[in-house]
Amino acid sequence: MKNFQDIINSEVPVLVDFFAEWCGPCKMMAPILSEVKQNLGDKALIIKVDVDKNPEAAAAYQVRGVPTLILFKQGQVLWKQSGVVPAAELSRLIQSKV
Repeated sequence: MKNFQDIINSEVPVLVDFFAEWCGPCKMMAPILSEVKQNLGDKALIIKVDVDKNPEAAAAYQVRGVPTLILFKQGQVLWKQSGVVPAAELSRLIQSKV
């Protein structure tokens, strides 16, 4: 399995969903992320990071609340936002970075 650093250093944009099992809004993101994945296919990678199981990754990117979405490309943070983001907005944002 690749580690987090290898994944976010990808040539394609990588959307990271920092979430927690106990978080209600995080559960709302699951179908949104599925829709975004269907829209974008191989143009982007979407991964989920549980902040309770990976506190060091959350701390490294100053994740203060969940859900927090961070878009990386080649290891660089291109965009970051906390809260639920609509699928259409996410798809547009990622496509503008491809």
